[in-house]
This record gives sequence, C-alpha cells and structure tokens, in this order.
Amino acid sequence: MAGIQWDKQGRIYAPDARLPWARSHAQIPTVAGVNGDTLQLLFSSRDAGNRSAIASMAVRASAPDDIIAIDPDPVLPSGVLGTFDDCGMMPSSVVEHDGVRYLYYIGWNVRNTIPYHNAVGLAISEDGGRHYRRLFDGPVMDRTADEPYFCGTTCVRIENGIWRNWYLSCTGWTVVDGKPEARYHLKYAESRDGIHWARGGRVAIDYLDDHEGGLARASVHFDGSLYRMWFCKRSHDGYRERSSVSYRLGYAESTDGIVWRRRDDDAGLDVSPGGWDAFMVAYPEVVQVGDRLYMFYNGDGFGASGFGYAQARTTIGIQGDAT
Repeated sequence: MAGIQWDKQGRIYAPDARLPWARSHAQIPTVAGVNGDTLQLLFSSRDAGNRSAIASMAVRASAPDDIIAIDPDPVLPSGVLGTFDDCGMMPSSVVEHDGVRYLYYIGWNVRNTIPYHNAVGLAISEDGGRHYRRLFDGPVMDRTADEPYFCGTTCVRIENGIWRNWYLSCTGWTVVDGKPEARYHLKYAESRDGIHWARGGRVAIDYLDDHEGGLARASVHFDGSLYRMWFCKRSHDGYRERSSVSYRLGYAESTDGIVWRRRDDDAGLDVSPGGWDAFMVAYPEVVQVGDRLYMFYNGDGFGASGFGYAQARTTIGIQGDAT
C-alpha cells in the first residue's frame, strides 16, 4: 500500500520567552482534545535553568496555525523533591475514557553517571482539559528488572477494553566522544486500566543496524484493517552536528499492532531546503480532526525552533481520534 504524502503548512509556534517558565523550546506537540473548532495542544517548554514544563495552547482546529490562546501557567506543577519528575516534564499521549482525559507524560531526573533518567507519569483531567492533576506522585512506567535503563515517549490507544501502548525503551548507554549517549527503540505493552502495564519485552520497532541509535515518539493509528505508525529515528552518534544522521521520520505498517514492517521511505515528510525544519524533523503526532489528517511535528534543535504541522493529501478513516 502506498504511503501517505504530506503537505507542510508551516510553523505554528516558536518560543519567544514571553513566560518565565517557557524561555526556550516547544517540544513534543501533543493533541489533547477537540471542542468544536478549537484544538488543544500540549507541548514542553524550558525555563532559564533548562527545566521543562508542560504548556497548553488552543488553536483553530480547521487551521492550527491560528493560535487562539496560550495558557499563562504550566499544566502541572513541578514534581515533589526526590520524585521521578522533579527536574522536568514533557507530554506524550492523551486518551479519553469515560469522560476523563488521561495524560501520559515523561518525567525527568538529572543523574550523576549519565545525564538523565526518564519515566512515564499519568495525570488526568475531569473537566475537558481545563485542569489536570497527577494521579500518582510516582511513575506508571519505569525501568524494570528486564528493562533496566529508562522508558520515555508513549503512544496509548484503547481498543475493545484493552489499553495499548507503544513506548520508547532504552537498551543501554555507551560513551561517544567522551559523553554518555542513550540508545533506544520502541516496545509494546498492554493494560486493562491504563495504570498497570504488562510489558513482556515485546519489541515493536527495532534498530535497522548498529548505526541506528534512537527510535522515539510513536504515533499509531488504525483504519479498521491496517495499523500505521509514524515515529522518528536518528543515528547513534553525530546526530547533533550532522543533519544527514539527525532525526528523520520513520514509518511502519501492521495488521495487529504487534508485528510491524518498516517502510521508512513511505513516511511522506522530510526536512525542508531551508528554514526552521531544515536540519531535522522529529516527534510526530498524527491525528484526524473531522475530515482532515494532520501531523504535528518538531523541527530543528529538538524543539528549539518550535513546532509546525502538515496536512495529508488524503484521509484514511482513522478510528478513535480527535473527531
């Protein structure tokens, strides 16, 4: 089956330091819900100390580059001292169940022997996304005896009472040019309640070769017969300095959401010749809104240049999205 082609619509937002807690970056754009012609987007911005917080923005659903409002305060306060998210938070996936929005987010800790540790937290909103609160002070997904490093970006979907989760899983750290670098791919887990996850070490998308170093931010969708996943991929080294090995989009297809076939050439979107997304494209979020299929994504600098969106030339009848 031919891949979907995307037409870039431009940048939506770049950080402008108007808020003291949002001095830089607008990372991992995440769709949190639709109300009429208003689309809620969450993303992560950083303060002067490089500590990340989750921001909320309302845009016009029919034209997402039309910003309606940006909330003046972060979605969640910083984590309690000593907890998994006391150094920062990033959004990753939002699903709605029984009128409650479930926000899965990445918590950050600064470490000693390595730069950071990530785990996945859960917050909920019972008022349509106006306010969120942590469900727990601890993570709902963290390292385990079998996955001893960290887990990160998640994509959660609910199908027939089963919560399905495609998540980033670190497989190890190595020293590159004197600095520790993490290597991570994408695994799969299931749950009955969205809190307790059966993981089992099932790899969804593995490394193509020894040079591939980072697979992140799965965005999985089902059209009734075929699962499609967009994600981002990079090399293990040099990805900060050389565009050719920095983040690009990957793509895969599956009939069951478990066994996948990579078809990266069909991702349908690449870097631009110049501008804010000429060095890299990363962290895709694909969602159908009405009869439009959007992809929100980051450009250069891992979100330092902000985020934008593209629109598919055709729709694919995605089930369970923000319609």
